Amino acid sequence: MAKVDSKGRIVLPQDVRERLGITPGTEVAIHEEDGKAVVEPEDDPERILERMEKLVEETAPERGETMPLDEVADPIARKHRAAVRSGAEKNSDE
Repeated sequence: MAKVDSKGRIVLPQDVRERLGITPGTEVAIHEEDGKAVVEPEDDPERILERMEKLVEETAPERGETMPLDEVADPIARKHRAAVRSGAEKNSDE
């Protein structure tokens, strides 16, 4: 049985992650349904990237100019973007 840590984190068991296609970098939606927490992987890479771009736009006025994700040079941002795409593509192939 999984436990909730002091920061509210839960580790999903490996067999559950494998069945759901949840890999590192997979974004998940968490909501309540009939008094239970439901975790659903987001498998549409375009929707994920749209949300990422929206978050960047929302914080842009505080930080100055931004650029499209395709033009981002930061290696960490590129790695995260690649992981999101890879996880989503893997899920869509199954």
